[in-house]
Amino acid sequence: MNTKLKALAAIAGAVMALSSCFAHADAKNPKIGFSIDDLRVERWTRDRDFFNAEAEKLGAKVFVQSADASEQRQIAQIENLISRGVDVLVIVPYNATVLNNAIREAKKAKIKVLSYDRLILNADIDAYISFDNAKVGELQAQGVVALKPKGNYYLLGGAPTDNNAKMLREGQMKVLQPLVDKGDIKIVGKQWVKDWSAAEAMTIVENALTANGNKIDAIVASNDGTAGGAIQALTAQKLGGKVPVSGQDADLAAVKRVIAGTQAMTVYKPLKLIAAEAAKLAVQLVRNEKPAYNSSYENGMKKVDTLLLKPIPLTKANVNLLVEDGFYTKAQLSN
Repeated sequence: MNTKLKALAAIAGAVMALSSCFAHADAKNPKIGFSIDDLRVERWTRDRDFFNAEAEKLGAKVFVQSADASEQRQIAQIENLISRGVDVLVIVPYNATVLNNAIREAKKAKIKVLSYDRLILNADIDAYISFDNAKVGELQAQGVVALKPKGNYYLLGGAPTDNNAKMLREGQMKVLQPLVDKGDIKIVGKQWVKDWSAAEAMTIVENALTANGNKIDAIVASNDGTAGGAIQALTAQKLGGKVPVSGQDADLAAVKRVIAGTQAMTVYKPLKLIAAEAAKLAVQLVRNEKPAYNSSYENGMKKVDTLLLKPIPLTKANVNLLVEDGFYTKAQLSN
């Protein structure tokens, strides 16, 4: 009997040693599932490339999936990444409110979850990383107010499914509300733009111009895509460059508009920074290390540990920063 017990104990010990060896191997070379809202958008292909480069340096393997702006596809892809046995999920949500069940499955499988750029709501996520979106909204409003401190304003919001769009609006109103209260600014309309669509933004601004007899003095657009749509509508009415329009993301087309003077400003969020920090954070979560969080957000289920990064306002005056950062080449900006 003793011999049998000893043999069983030896087997158990070997299994434990083996499993700890596997756990250690996972921590040393984590598998990261990166679920991205829509790789058809220029911004996200850059995030993916920077993220992959940093993750590889840290010894991690990344599996990337693009939901192509479909919540059903994103849920199916997250389930697929769970079944592949990833150690951590990094998610840019298309719809921040529908991932609760998928994330519950991930947690059951002991998979860590990092919300990237957009906060996933009502779900048990481990961490959130983003640029300070309320600050981005403030910078957008400040950029437009600097050029048009008085007059009729139109607010072009982002996708209603994106929690960031609401954070941006909060930041914008922090700057605009005191001027509205003073009577300097009148908000003549505001609308959310489905899927951040430039075409929809153009239609919204066309209708707004018609409704207001072209008397719109400034447009606070929440990103560069919607800014582009707004500027097309303005240009058709010979108002391009006369009505300041904000943006964010420093998309190449938008930066060229800033240089040309048809877009007042954009907000530069160094994607290399957020992607590299997200890759580090994902690996730290797997290794049970303590990341250097500097904030927290209530997501409807819990207070989520958050790492917020600082955005940079970009105008014609400091557009060269993009070349210095290696974000674009001089040739790209001048073509």
